[in-house]
Amino acid sequence: MDFGLVLQTDPPASKVVELMRRAEQRGFRYGWTFDSAVLWQEPFVIYSQILAQTERLHVGTMVTNPGTRAWEVTASTFATLNDMFGNRTVCGIGRGDSAMRVAGRRPNTLARLGEAIDVIRDLAEGREAEVDGNPIRIPWIEDGRLPVWMAAYGPKALALAGQKADGFILQLADPFLTEWMVKAVRRAAEEAGRDPAAITVCVAAPAYVGEDLAHAREQCRWFGGMVGNHVADLVAKYGEHSELVPEELTAYIKDRHGYDYSHHGRAGNPSTDFVPDGIVDRFCLLGPASAHVAKLRALQELGVDQFAVYAMHDAREATIDTYGAEVIPALS
Repeated sequence: MDFGLVLQTDPPASKVVELMRRAEQRGFRYGWTFDSAVLWQEPFVIYSQILAQTERLHVGTMVTNPGTRAWEVTASTFATLNDMFGNRTVCGIGRGDSAMRVAGRRPNTLARLGEAIDVIRDLAEGREAEVDGNPIRIPWIEDGRLPVWMAAYGPKALALAGQKADGFILQLADPFLTEWMVKAVRRAAEEAGRDPAAITVCVAAPAYVGEDLAHAREQCRWFGGMVGNHVADLVAKYGEHSELVPEELTAYIKDRHGYDYSHHGRAGNPSTDFVPDGIVDRFCLLGPASAHVAKLRALQELGVDQFAVYAMHDAREATIDTYGAEVIPALS
């Protein structure tokens, strides 16, 4: 199993770079950041520093979207980093939550997302693609490689990931839901004539190592609120008791009342008081290192190839170090 570190690009950027360097030294192979232009600093600028100050770490967005950047710009930016540092980027992409909504826009449609996946990958790898009806190609790209991984929860999004994406990003670490969603992605890949085993599966969730479970829950409760934004969209689309979406995912948002993006992805987010302890325990990795190892082994058996640690809490360095010393060696 590979391991990644996920950060927000809060200033100072030097701290983000420092933590990514620390992660590589501890055995992490991927460094991810959010991409929301209003809430945080520009990630691609920071990626250039991360890549320059690491040797093997791959960097990527968790996640960008097709609406806040022109697709040829996204492709060219990734390709530039790859040309400078040797194909060490991954484009994580989704419909867009905070980046779109904070700017007063609705998340992108799945049709637009599917088209963007093909176009961004083709352009970043030097092939011709059609953008707004015009065929274009980036002429300076040679030997470019850009895996595109898609974040998804609902049945149509999971199917799209199986049909088009190189990887599937699932932002929660619940074994039951992981099994259900991975099966949906692989079924769609097989129906599309693709090799289901070729799709990388990345589970991303907060991890907090320690014996004080109550404190760990409060540091990670924000995650249930972030996931709840996507779940609320699913409930609005499919209803509260749909056979298409497991109630194990949807039931907990019944007491959700709005969401304030100014606290998005942060410990102590007041918009997440509706998230019960049981959801925090299911969606995140909490407790001593041995509990993390046990849950990750269960996820690995379900086909998870990478676990990406959301480190938006008060023990970032300690979590990175403990994973490097105890968790990553146990899953290698």
